Formats: sequence, C-alpha cells, structure tokens
Amino acid sequence: MIIGLLTAVAASACYGTGSVLQAVGSRKSARREAANAAGASGVTQHGGPSLSSTAKAAMTWEFMVGTVLDFVGFALGALAARLLPLFLSQTVISANLVITAVLSIRLLGIRLTRPEWASIAVVCSALVLLATAAGPEGSGHTPIASHWWLLVASIVLMGGGTLIVRLMGGRAAILAGLLSGLGFGALGVGVRVLNGVEPFDLPTLLADPALYAILIAGVGGMYLHTVALQIGSVNGATAALVVGETVVPGILGVLWLGDSSRPGFAWMAILGFIVAVAGAVAVAWFGEPEGGTGDRPEATGDKAPGDAPATAEASTPQSANRPEPASPVS
Repeated sequence: MIIGLLTAVAASACYGTGSVLQAVGSRKSARREAANAAGASGVTQHGGPSLSSTAKAAMTWEFMVGTVLDFVGFALGALAARLLPLFLSQTVISANLVITAVLSIRLLGIRLTRPEWASIAVVCSALVLLATAAGPEGSGHTPIASHWWLLVASIVLMGGGTLIVRLMGGRAAILAGLLSGLGFGALGVGVRVLNGVEPFDLPTLLADPALYAILIAGVGGMYLHTVALQIGSVNGATAALVVGETVVPGILGVLWLGDSSRPGFAWMAILGFIVAVAGAVAVAWFGEPEGGTGDRPEATGDKAPGDAPATAEASTPQSANRPEPASPVS
C-alpha cells in the first residue's frame, strides 16, 4: 500500500509539472502564431486550434519536457493502478491539479485566491481520508469480451470526441479536458485488466485488446489535453480532466474489478472520493475570472491567435489563467 501511494504521488507530481510546462509551451506557440498572418493559419473555421498549430505547440522545449514528464507519470501511474484500488490511485494522481495550480504561480504568473487555497487544502484532506479508508485492490481478472468493449469505448470517445471538439472550436475547452480525462481513465482501467503482465507473456500481451485501448486512450487523451490547454484555462481544463479520470474509473473499479475499502470504512472512502473530486473542481471554479471571460498572464501578455491586443485595463491580477479562445475564421 505504501509503495503504491508513493508511486501515485510521484505520478501526480510528474503530471502536474508536465501540465504547466505544456501550457507554457502552448502559449509561447500561440504568441508566435499571432504574429503570423493575424493568426489565421493557426485556427480552424470554427475557432479551434488547427492540427498544425497543435503540432507547433508540441515542438517547444517546454512542451517536450512536459511530455517526457507525462510519459514518466504514465509509467508510475500504471504501476500505481496495479498496486492500489482505482478509486485511490486515480484520485491521488488527479491531485496533480493542486501541483498545477501552485506551479502556475511561478511559471504562468497566476495569483491564487483564498478560496483556491482553501480548495487545495480540501483536496489534500480528502486524499488523507481515501488513503485511510482504502482496502485491497481487486484482482483485475475479467472476461476477454470486456477488454473488447473497453477498446470500442476508447475508439468512440477519442475519435468522436476529437471530431466534436474540432467542430466546437474555441468553446470546447472544458469538453476537451473532460474527454482527455475519460481517456486517461480508460487507460487506468486498461492497465488493471491487461493480460500477459504477471507473469510476463508477450504473445498474450499483444493479443489483448486492452493493450490497444491503452494506446488509443493515452494518445487521444494527450492530444485532447493539449487542445484544452491551447483554448482554455489551465485549471479549468485540468479540473474537467480530474472528473473524467477519477469518477468513472473509481466506479468501475468497485463494481467491476472488485476494489474495496477497509471493513467499516466504506463511508470514509465514499466521503473522501466525493470531497476530493469536488475540491479539485472548486480549484478551477474559483480560479476562473469573474464573468467567465478569458484571462491573460499579467506579466507576459500571452494571447491566443485572434485575441485583441492586451490593454492596461485587461491586465489585472484576476485575469491570469488563460489566453482567450481564438476568433472564428470565415
């Protein structure tokens, strides 16, 4: 249990740091795009980022370092998913929102408010409740047909979600974050049920549909998270990701995979789970500017393609979370 918790915390640290570095890279890329042809080449006709602009964001050194941290976090998270109940491992990993928020103070110029700090404290307290209440993880042995269903669900979520996000354009930040979370959740479930790992058997591993569900959900989740960081709030996108990667896997772990709490501590596990998710969402809720308008880092003047020039009045301490979504191109 202790090794699993330490592994999950390390994965959370990698994911949280990676998210902020990816946001820095995305915003640097957005500034470059804005300087070229008024940003017209960097957006789709619906106002969302084009594939080329997303690729350019991924070529910044900050984004590449963040991606390396994501892969390290993935490996650690996969190990945690096999050592802990999913409702615990996924929730601890999703606490990377706290790390994201704190690092954003330094790297993105964001100023956290008292409600945000209070929400962070709530998340940390809820994780203590979860760790105290968690019992043994389930076996993970499931019929092969369920592995096929996981693969189909991953394809539908990632493929269909990518299409919907591109059609919605700049309005799709929260949806993209939620879908990326569902992708990472499917990845966690896939890791738990994957055959051919213990003991290691390469032919069995390659024949398991869960392996390809992991690959599709992981790649699709990373792409959708990148899009969410480009067009919306770092904290908002990550909070939606938290909901997607904790709620569904946690429920599936209990109902399908046999995860459980310690005898007599079920109430504490449920309370900790609900409070952790609610606290993570609250971090993003209180982090949004009043009126729901887009925000800009005060010190850097970051903006996405199509933004109006920043003014002195716009650069307030409240407006430090995100560049505004790109304007639609006709």
